[in-house]
Amino acid sequence: MDSEIIESHGNHYSEPKLWNKVKKYAKKAGSSAVYAILLLYFVLQKDEVPKKSKAIILGALGYFILPLDLIPDFAVGVGFTDDIGALIAALWQVAMYIDDEVKAQAKSKLRDWFGDGVDTSEIDDRLA
Repeated sequence: MDSEIIESHGNHYSEPKLWNKVKKYAKKAGSSAVYAILLLYFVLQKDEVPKKSKAIILGALGYFILPLDLIPDFAVGVGFTDDIGALIAALWQVAMYIDDEVKAQAKSKLRDWFGDGVDTSEIDDRLA
């Protein structure tokens, strides 16, 4: 997804809306999508991340929150495909700010929600 398209959805972002949607759809979206969300969320908290990068993150998270998107989230098997695409595109744009601390924070929260056996390699490999 183009970063300008992603950024345009930033006005849909709010922290309570994000956590409500994650809570509601975490199992359906899958641990990889939730891990991507957590990485973006923790990068967003870093002071040294430029406003342009934060706008991209807000846009991707806003797109995830948005109830009406290209592929409805309730569509079995494909509902989160566009959401994950937006999250992955945002991750690529801000990958330089995803350090070991951000990964540790995201993995810790992921373990709290999904247990110890969560595999993050699909996202981690894309960031390498």
